[in-house]
Amino acid sequence: MSHEHKLAIFRGTVKFKSNTQKIWGVLIFLTIVTTIEVALGITKPHILVANTFIGMKILNWVFIILTLVKAYYIAWDFMHLRDEKSSLRRAIVWTPIFLVSYLIFILLFEADYIYNVFKDGFIEWNF
Repeated sequence: MSHEHKLAIFRGTVKFKSNTQKIWGVLIFLTIVTTIEVALGITKPHILVANTFIGMKILNWVFIILTLVKAYYIAWDFMHLRDEKSSLRRAIVWTPIFLVSYLIFILLFEADYIYNVFKDGFIEWNF
């Protein structure tokens, strides 16, 4: 009982003739996203570093979003989630998205609290 894997990516907009071509296509997509991350990390554009959103620099938000995109796409294509039932896909994808969002929320608020304690409190920066 074997079934063929789907040879299209990006919801069918790009189609390949074989699994080998598809793997190369996914590798190229992941390489482009990683190159964007590295280029932003090296250049650190002033507009992304100077501005903040919910207590964190926009550049850091870009890194988090691009990392989640890569993780989702790796699971979607290489772990064959696209071939599974929608309920299993949702259980696998939405659970980590919720947990990562919750972790980011906790880290941001705790870090902001500690920063304000050192900035406004009686404890001095000694490092």
